[in-house]
Formats: sequence, structure tokens, C-alpha cells
Amino acid sequence: MNTSSSPGPALSACIIAFNEADRIGDCLASLAFCDEIVVVDSGSTDATADIARAAGARVLQRKFDGFRSQKAFAVAQATHDWVLCLDADERVGEALRASIEAARATGFGDAAGYRFARLDNYFGRFLRHGNAYPDHVLRLFDRRCGGWRGDREVHEAASVDGPVRTLAGDLVHFPYRSLEQQLAKTQRYARMMAEHDFARGKRATLGKLVLSPAWRFWRGWLLRGGFLDGWHGLVYAYVRANYVRQKTIMLWLLQNGQAVATPPAPGAADD
Repeated sequence: MNTSSSPGPALSACIIAFNEADRIGDCLASLAFCDEIVVVDSGSTDATADIARAAGARVLQRKFDGFRSQKAFAVAQATHDWVLCLDADERVGEALRASIEAARATGFGDAAGYRFARLDNYFGRFLRHGNAYPDHVLRLFDRRCGGWRGDREVHEAASVDGPVRTLAGDLVHFPYRSLEQQLAKTQRYARMMAEHDFARGKRATLGKLVLSPAWRFWRGWLLRGGFLDGWHGLVYAYVRANYVRQKTIMLWLLQNGQAVATPPAPGAADD
């Protein structure tokens, strides 16, 4: 479905989603300038898929087997070679939309991809300092030049072969519904990264356990000005430092043959 009257190459928006009925509507609305919206849903039990279809998106169902794999699948299903990739908790800000449309009007120039800043809303306040911002991400690219490559399924990043330009404006991000959700999410990511690092031969040390979380905190909160975001910046810095601590402890457990997750109960159904 073509919803765009913008000049330049046709553009597909690609989104992955799971139980995002409360957030995906705003995400889709911010992509009205795209020629096509593809949503890959991993079995949502809420109205995510219905909301996406009502907004004119093409909805595909795929069992989740990793963030990178899910995003790569979405890009492969797009009709057009230039793709803009978002998560359902993100939306294109007005300034960023203007920058994308200006680049598109030039045929995207000689670039193979574009990066831009991501702006996090952290429990009611936008974080503009510390490790949180500008957090440049490559999300607009010509899929013929690259995409979601590599074998890391968490903290995944797109890459392209060719010039990458930076666009003005922010990708606005609403990552957490609650602190409880953030803590659960960071623990899950810590386990996935520990498993990834262990498989690649990395090992935890006492020095890393003591120093790495401290460095993450002081680098973000003090050296990069996270303290300028007040209490929000302080809490964010503490939680991110704890993520590093969890990841290192889980890596140590793995290298000593210990479990990092509760095994499924005998006879439990496989989801």
C-alpha cells in the first residue's frame, strides 16, 4: 500500500513486534511517509496485528528466534530495496522525518545507509546526556548493500558496505513500561550476551566483575554528563551498570558449568 507522495526511491518500513498494542499505533503513524509498512509479529496475544492491519501495514507471522534474525526476515519481505527499520516502541520524530525526506529527494545520494540519534524517554523524561544519548543507530539503508548481519541475536546492529551518512533529528524511543519490565529485560539481555560471549570463547575475570560495572557507571553518569538528567539519569546509570555486572556473573557461571536460567519443568510444553 502506497501511502507516500514523497519524491525519490520507494521506501519500505520494517517493524518487528510482540504484544505492542499500546505502542505500535504511534509507531505506524510516524511512518506515514513510507510507501509500505511491513510488520513481522511473533504471535502476539493482544491486538497488535489487528492495529497494524487497520493502519494499512502488511502483517506477517513468524516465530521469534532472535532479534537479528527477526529483523533480517522483515527486511527480506520488503517490496523495496531502501528500508527503514524500527521497533514497535520507536517512532520517527518530525525533524528526523524531514531529514529522511530531504535525503530521499536526492535519491539518497551516494550513501549506502544513514544513521541518526535515538532519544530515550525514561519514565517521563527524555535523557539527553550520558550513555543514553545520542546513541546513533543505523536504521535506514539499501538492503542490497547490507543489513542485519552477523551471528549476535541481542544488541544487534545493521551494517552496510559503502558510505554511511548521519541525519539530523531523533528516533524517539519509549523502551520501558515500568522499572520491573526494564529489570527483567536487562536480565534477559545479560543472559543472551553472556551465552554469546561464552560461545565465542570469552571468559569472565575478577577484574572485569569489579571494574567493568564501575566504569560503565562513572563513564555515563560523570564523564558523559548523565548527572545533568537528574534522578532519571542516576537511576539509568545504576541499572545499566548492573546489566554489566549481571552479564559478567552469568559468563562466570557458564564457564564453570553452572546454570544461568531456571530449566523448564519436566514434561512442560515447548513454546
